[in-house]
Amino acid sequence: MIIIGEKLNSSIKAVKEAIENSDSKFIEKMAQDQASAGANFIDVNAGMFLEDEPKKIKWLVKTVENATDIPLSIDSPNSSAIEAGLKASKNKGIIINSITYEKKRYDEVISLVDEYKTGVVALCMDDNGMPETVDDRLKIADKLIESLTKKGISLCDIYIDPMVRPIGTGPQYAMVAIETIRNIKKNYKDVHIACGLSNISFGIPARKTVNQAFLVGAMFAGMDGAILDPLDEKLMSFIYATEALTGVDEYCINYIMKFKEGQII
Repeated sequence: MIIIGEKLNSSIKAVKEAIENSDSKFIEKMAQDQASAGANFIDVNAGMFLEDEPKKIKWLVKTVENATDIPLSIDSPNSSAIEAGLKASKNKGIIINSITYEKKRYDEVISLVDEYKTGVVALCMDDNGMPETVDDRLKIADKLIESLTKKGISLCDIYIDPMVRPIGTGPQYAMVAIETIRNIKKNYKDVHIACGLSNISFGIPARKTVNQAFLVGAMFAGMDGAILDPLDEKLMSFIYATEALTGVDEYCINYIMKFKEGQII
C-alpha cells in the first residue's frame, strides 16, 4: 500500500499556525512522525495562504526535507506554488498533487511533470466538473492515462484519484468510488490509485470508523494507494490486515513483522 501522509496540510489549524509562525520544530516532528508510522510520501500543502502560497510551500518543502528523506507529494491547484515547491526540493521521487483533465490546469501542470520528471496524482475531473457516474469517471481516467503516457510518463508514475465524495451527500458515492477503482486496476494494472480516503466521511460523526470500513472495501477492489493519516494506528492495522487477506502480503510476512514491532492494535 502506498501511503501518502496527509497531516501537513494548511487546512489543519495547528499546521496553518506553524507555517504562519515558521515553527520548523512542529513541522519537522510531524514529518518525522508520519515517516516513522509508515508513510511512503509526505503531502505538503500551503493552499490556505492564497497569494503567499509559493513562498510558504517553498519554506514547507525545505523544512520537511531537513527532517526526513521521505519523498514529497507537493499538493496544490496552483501551478506557481507547485513550481516553487519543486525548485526548493533537493529530493527525487516527488509526486505532484495534482492534475486534472481541465484544459487550463492540465496544460499548466503537465509541463512541470515533464520538466521535473515527477509522478503525478491525476483526478477524474474535467471541464464539465466532477462526474457522477463510474462510466464518466473511467472515460476521464482513460483520457488522462492516454495523454500522460504520450508525454512519456510511465504508468507506474501515474496515481489516479477516483474522486471520493462524502456519503453524507449521496449514499451511492462509496460504491461509485470502489467500482471506479476496480475498473481502473483491471484495465491498467501498473497504474496506482491515490484516493483522498477521509473525504468519504466528511460531515458525519465517528469519521475514523467510516474511513476504516471504506479502506477495506477499496483495498479489496484493488486500491493500492491513498492519502491518509498514518498516525491513525487502527487504520494502519487495517491496512496490514487487508494486505494479508488480499494476498498482497504473501504468507502474512509483513503483518507478522508489524505485529512483532507493536504496530498492530
